[in-house]
Amino acid sequence: MVEALNITIKKVSKSNLPNIDFSNIIFGKVYSDHMFVADYVDGEWGNFCIVPYGKLTISPGTCALHYGQSVFEGLKAYKNEDSEVLVFRPYDNHRRMNLSAKRICMPEIPEEVFIGGLTELLKLDREWVPDVPGTSLYIRPFMFATDEYIGLKPSINYRFIIFTCPVGPYYSRPLKVKVEEHFVRAYPGGTGSAKVAGNYAGSLYPAKLAQEEGYDQLIWTDGFEHKYIEESGTMNLIFNIDDVLITPALDDTILHGITRDSVLTIARDRGMKVEERRISIDEIVEAIRKNTLKEAFGAGTAATIAHIKIINFEGIDYELPPVSIDFFSRKVFDILEKYRKGLLEDKFSWIVKIT
Repeated sequence: MVEALNITIKKVSKSNLPNIDFSNIIFGKVYSDHMFVADYVDGEWGNFCIVPYGKLTISPGTCALHYGQSVFEGLKAYKNEDSEVLVFRPYDNHRRMNLSAKRICMPEIPEEVFIGGLTELLKLDREWVPDVPGTSLYIRPFMFATDEYIGLKPSINYRFIIFTCPVGPYYSRPLKVKVEEHFVRAYPGGTGSAKVAGNYAGSLYPAKLAQEEGYDQLIWTDGFEHKYIEESGTMNLIFNIDDVLITPALDDTILHGITRDSVLTIARDRGMKVEERRISIDEIVEAIRKNTLKEAFGAGTAATIAHIKIINFEGIDYELPPVSIDFFSRKVFDILEKYRKGLLEDKFSWIVKIT
């Protein structure tokens, strides 16, 4: 049971909700009315408030801007048939955010702050949760260092914010991806398994080069041989070879995806064989040539399930089978949607209802 917080609430004078067309929204461009804010000062969390979404005022000397102490999460809320708000696996996001924070010397966020703040924010902005097919409310919790100090050491003070935005699909079509053979996303012992801002900054330039060649995303490979598959820019990767789901085993170079875990849990529950292990790009290319690779897809909170239609490796585009209603990825997408909207029994205790 999450303890109640003493939260000061300041509402917007006029909601922007009447100006929003939920059937035509661009991912990450429209923001809900309010945000939850908490500060870590003198070794404890306090100053809990919900205020109108707006710009932040910070010093040019704020150390997060210089030394990158910033972590974030991403999760989604939906409406069921009774218009109740349902949040998908928020406790897992809370646990992962604390693991990320620990990796870069930031304080842990207590459960009552993360879940309690999120709950009160969604109570206030519940009408921002869309019920148009293919839409959801994306939730972005993040924390950053706030000390004014130009020197390399952990900050003493931090700010935690949760804001939300109604979204449509992140990817609207099957993807063309390119295997990265030069740049590296993460090395063992690094921050690859943590959701820290710097991981994404380092990926932007290689992804830009691939996009200039006509590809949507990269397949990141290991930093030593560029031989073994790790993940893609916004998602974990899963392959269906001869009706066996194969995905890279988790280590400290791969983000421990919550959607990935949900997909594998559903697959095992349905009796499908799942393998979490090292998988080389050569194995994938061989499976394509032998027609044993039935499907490849990404799994992530933003993307949910993203089908892959082309994998480029060593200058060659390998085409994958066109998306079929028989694909496991299509079926698991539908199952996930039903869980998220309360249409299936919550047998895995994934759903938190905002009441």
